[in-house]
Amino acid sequence: MTDKPVKIPGPDHPISIEANPSRIVVKVGGKIIADTSAALTLREASYPPVQYIPRRDIDMAALMRSEHTSYCPYKGDASYYSIPAGGDRSRNAVWTYEAPFEAMMQIKDYVAFYPDRVDEIS
Repeated sequence: MTDKPVKIPGPDHPISIEANPSRIVVKVGGKIIADTSAALTLREASYPPVQYIPRRDIDMAALMRSEHTSYCPYKGDASYYSIPAGGDRSRNAVWTYEAPFEAMMQIKDYVAFYPDRVDEIS
């Protein structure tokens, strides 16, 4: 098995993480899944900004861990959760880096939601 590449954010692929003082609420199936004023906004290269929400502000009982995983050379291995209340649309709707690389350690114990797999992120 080949080793996975590890890359450090830099001028060619910038990543910034900033505290977001705004309230972020995530809803699925008429239920609030997450409600926080402690999100982190991650901006990566030319991708749209992503809100990472602390696990403590998420109804983790509403999520179901999935078998799906992915790898980012800047952040590490991602684990995924589905939201049963959202049906098929909410499969693998949530991702988290449980052991992120050192440069991305701020997002440990945070999760992010795909906006098109939940009803609302406001």
